[in-house]
Amino acid sequence: MVRFRSPLILFALLTGCSDRGTDVWMSQIALPCGDKPNCVSTLDKREDFTLSPFVLTPKGMDDWAAIKQAALTLPGAQLADQATHYLHIEATSKVFRFVDDLEIAQTGNHLDVRSASRIGYYDFGVNRKRAEMLRERLIQDGLIKNNN
Repeated sequence: MVRFRSPLILFALLTGCSDRGTDVWMSQIALPCGDKPNCVSTLDKREDFTLSPFVLTPKGMDDWAAIKQAALTLPGAQLADQATHYLHIEATSKVFRFVDDLEIAQTGNHLDVRSASRIGYYDFGVNRKRAEMLRERLIQDGLIKNNN
């Protein structure tokens, strides 16, 4: 009987750990941007890297699918990973096929947003433009408040 339990316990441990659930797995979203000017984030407090908050409306609090859909309409956007109230989107540029990472996570009544280039030093403002385009789409859809 002891031999029978060991494989079952091992199987339960291995399969039980495979579900990420609400964890943000391998996420960079909570990390501040580095020192290169190719990243912006709502969580970074440095002037050159910070984004204004994305405050959810009551509709936005209840409609994660609409937030996901709005993010996937951005140019070159493709879903790379997701968990409960978390999205990792890869945005590929048309000409040089550079891949940038856009991460969105709901925390309470707001969205944490981070957009960063994977390679290179300067991004010519592409990540800030992407994040602000996302903001405009979410405002148009009534999912976040207009801070203006």
